[in-house]
Amino acid sequence: MGNHCTTASRQRWNGHSSVPNINTNYQPQTPTPLPAGLTPATNMAALPYAHVDASLRCLATQAEGFGRQAVGGLHGKIYRVTTLAEDGHGSLREGCRQKEPLWVVFEVSGTIHLTSYLRVSSYKTIDGRGQRIKLTGKGLQLKECQHVIICNLEFEGGRGHDVDGIQIKPNSRHIWIDRCSLRDFDDGLIDITRQSTDITISRCRFEQHDKTMLIGADPSHIEDRCIRVTIHHCFFDGTRQRHPRVRFGKVHLYNNYTRNWGIYAVCASVEAQILSQYNIYESGQKKVVFKYMTEKARDKETGLSGWIRSEGDFFLNGAQPCLLTGPAVGSVFKAEEHYPTWTMEPPSETLKDVLQVCTGWQPISRPPETVQNA
Repeated sequence: MGNHCTTASRQRWNGHSSVPNINTNYQPQTPTPLPAGLTPATNMAALPYAHVDASLRCLATQAEGFGRQAVGGLHGKIYRVTTLAEDGHGSLREGCRQKEPLWVVFEVSGTIHLTSYLRVSSYKTIDGRGQRIKLTGKGLQLKECQHVIICNLEFEGGRGHDVDGIQIKPNSRHIWIDRCSLRDFDDGLIDITRQSTDITISRCRFEQHDKTMLIGADPSHIEDRCIRVTIHHCFFDGTRQRHPRVRFGKVHLYNNYTRNWGIYAVCASVEAQILSQYNIYESGQKKVVFKYMTEKARDKETGLSGWIRSEGDFFLNGAQPCLLTGPAVGSVFKAEEHYPTWTMEPPSETLKDVLQVCTGWQPISRPPETVQNA
């Protein structure tokens, strides 16, 4: 499971490739066409990153998007978690608090009950491949850190005020969260605020939750204009809102599947720039996909919403894009101005099937520490 989804055709995009034909009028329920030669009938959907499980440290610097420079614990020793205890020798907390680079792996499976946030220091990879680890009670806190990779973990049942599954604030950067399952926390599942930037969230699964993902917490915090986040090949399944909600930052969404939301799918608030490419939005009872909220930045006299540019998205089961038009839509950032390539599939029933199976925690083996010769 997981790796069997990576054998199919996919297309890489860059500033010189053919790009999706854009409907410049942004009419509701009018998805833009697929590029020539790409059709669901002739191309099997596939997830990116097939190569990262070839050896243990192949994850480093392999993220697509804004988090692509994250090295995690690439240059450090291997730290082995040997206990499910919250703290102490051999615990996850003991490894994450160390100041040196570490590649953290698990020799046990099970649930780690946290009574306080587990703070992750810089240059760490928390690698759950080969085991099944669930964090409950509280979550991970990435505070003033850089170069962190979190892979193949479960987060469930976080309790308390301001308790997120993964809380990224303040001033954290070069973060990659890959193949994690997140559900049922009292606040957010992943929150990114207070000048944290250059982050990629990929192949994650979000369920049983209200305020799923917040990017930029406060219209008075204008320093969050630096935030840049890529979210791709994720599955938002029945979560109520915030897939994500964005203030100020630049967010690139591609090849995500969001279904049966409770209020809206994606929200652009004060000065946000959201580029939505080749995503699948399948509504349940609530039909509005894109929501706009006007707020006043601290250094402005009047309030503004954000802007969303939709390219090649699919809107299913009566989903209503409700996109705003106007010249400001053209000012939404272009991904190729920030990173060279990214992997997109045509939105299709096949892509839906793949994302339902291959996102979140996966029962894959821990890769060898070195690449095995054929």
